[in-house]
Parts: sequence; C-alpha cells; structure tokens
Amino acid sequence: MTDPYAAAGVDISQGAQAKKKIAELARSASRPEVLSGIGFFGGLFEFKGYNNPVLVSSVDGVGTKIRIAIALDKHDTVGIDIVNHCVNDIFAGGAEPLFFLDYIGLGEMNQGRVERIVSGLAKACREAGCALIGGETAEMPGVYGKNDYDLVGTIIGVVEKDKIIMGKNIVAGDIAIGLPSSGLHTNGYSLARKVFGETREKLNIKSAELGRTIGDALLEPHVSYYRTLKAQLPDIKGLAHITGGGMVGNIPRVLPQGLAVQLNSKSWDALPIFTMLEKQGNIDHGEMFHVFNMGIGMVVFCSPVKADALAKSIPRSKIIGEVVKQQGEARVIIDGIGYRRDKV
Repeated sequence: MTDPYAAAGVDISQGAQAKKKIAELARSASRPEVLSGIGFFGGLFEFKGYNNPVLVSSVDGVGTKIRIAIALDKHDTVGIDIVNHCVNDIFAGGAEPLFFLDYIGLGEMNQGRVERIVSGLAKACREAGCALIGGETAEMPGVYGKNDYDLVGTIIGVVEKDKIIMGKNIVAGDIAIGLPSSGLHTNGYSLARKVFGETREKLNIKSAELGRTIGDALLEPHVSYYRTLKAQLPDIKGLAHITGGGMVGNIPRVLPQGLAVQLNSKSWDALPIFTMLEKQGNIDHGEMFHVFNMGIGMVVFCSPVKADALAKSIPRSKIIGEVVKQQGEARVIIDGIGYRRDKV
C-alpha cells in the first residue's frame, strides 16, 4: 500500500534516518551543562557558574548564499556560516556562546544534504565551545521547491552584567581596529548573484584574480572572532560586527550619540572579490560600503593608549581609523567622504 504522506511529498522514513545522524553530530558539539540530547521536546541546559548573568540572544539566516550552495551542491559550509554569524553577534556584547538551535526548512528530504549542513553546524559549535542543543528539520513541499532549503539559527549566550560591552564608554579620540573578513561572509549575496550569476557553469569559472573559482570564493565561510578576541575583552570598549548594511550600517550601532568614526580604507587590504564585484557590477564605490564588509569583518574600539599593543596582540588586525565628534549627519567617514545609513 502506498504511503499517502510520501505520496504527498513527505518521506518520514528518510527524515527519521536524517534525525538519527543529526543526533550523533550534535553529541559531538555539547557541553557539560546540557541535560537532554537531540530528540526530546525541548533542549535542557543547566545554568550555573555566574554571579549576575545576563542572557544574550540572536537569530539570523544564511540568506541567499544558500543559492550558491545549491547551485554547486556544496552544503558543508553554510552551517559554519550561520553559527559564526550568530556567535559574532552576541560576542559584540561581550557574551560567551552557550547553546545553538537550528531550523532547516526544505522542499524534499535529502538525507546526505542535511547531514552535510549539520556537520558544518556541529564543527562551528565545537570550535566556539557552544552546544548544538536542538533544532527542527521541516519537510514542506509546496512552500519550498524540491531542491530548495533555508537555514536559520538561534544562539543563546551569557555575560556578567558588569562586563557587558555596548560602546557606551567610547569617546572622541578612541581608535578603531579592523579584523579581516574572509570574503562576503553572509551578506550581499543578492547583489553578488546578480553580478556573477548563480549557475554552476558561471560559478565554476576559474578566476586568476581570486586564485580559485568564483563559487569557491563566494562560499568561503564566515569568520568567527570569538576565540581571537576573547582574551582582549578587558581592553575593548566596543565591537561592531560588520554584517548586512556594511560598515555604514553597523558601526553606528555601537557609537554613542554625537560621535562618528573616520576610516582610511588604504589602511587595510581590499579583498579581490570586492574589487571584482565593484568593477563587473559597475557598482558605485560608496554603495559598496553600504552593502558589503569590504574586507573588515569586525571593528574593535579601544582607547589610544591601548591601541598599538592591542593591534599587535590580535593576528592580522590593523588600526583603521579614529572616533571623532560628529559634524553633520554622517556617522561614518571613509576617505574623507561622509556616509549615512540611508544615503551618501
């Protein structure tokens, strides 16, 4: 007898096999505080070891970078992307990541694909010391196309209340230190796909400028800055994770009112992928700073007396600018040009 649910497009047996493998991968990314494994109705995490804890949360998705992964049938990095993105978001407040939950919505269950996605989630969680405590894999034909899926993640972290970092102590004269990105990270892919295309043929074009295929460059995983910066937190006044909206949209989120930042784009190395995007897409140079991270994935703010030592202690970091008193409406000034979130 034909299974009516399978005939409707939902394969329960393959879903069960995928969830069994997911549970194995999740066990590889755990912490002692986890009291329930994958499979129970809710993830249990024993909270202890803090005096005045503040929970910090974030939720985000990989966005249309998934279209590149689907076109190339390469799914082991998008899980890394979403974990590291979320880790960076809560770390901008000084938080330690505790546990992560994911949502994978797909048009048709593909066990091998799901396992590759979750392998990336587990790998990034292990590297961050974060437990992959639960999630949801939803097969929804009619909502997603047969070959489509979406990936969303939620992270919970913790910070002692007296160690929260929100940039409130930043003052004029403080220094901006930039940490390099690995590429687009998880933002700007709608524009990148328009410029480069999203077919396997176009993405597999080898670029001499990139030293690899365009597709490989676009799938380069999002960098996590948690391990790199954790020990330096006592000397840091503020952290800006450069995600959607680029430098123009994200740096003002950590600056107190009345302050702006002056940046010198020649102080860091522009990644070839951004040069190619700007040239091939005929994109205005100012617009690039509104959309992409432009080679800087995290900006650290500190006092000038700490700047040189801090920059030397952070691998590959560079001093890229200075906090100044705001004049006019621009909060971010790059190479002498003032930018607002809504326009140049």
